Amino acid sequence: MVTKAGDRIVVESEKVGAAQRRGEILEVIAHASGTEYLVRWDDGHQTSIRPHGGNVRFESAPAGRRR
Repeated sequence: MVTKAGDRIVVESEKVGAAQRRGEILEVIAHASGTEYLVRWDDGHQTSIRPHGGNVRFESAPAGRRR
């Protein structure tokens, strides 16, 4: 899946029993070493993340919500 601003990101916790984090992708930043995402989490915080392994999934934004 090609991710775009407006898509959702879901990060599963690596710690048993901890809640997953969900947020909206604000910006996709390509680097030679991988992709970085600027994310506004559902709790209002904003961070950049470079997900790895199998702990992340992306959900497409509805057609009218993509930036």
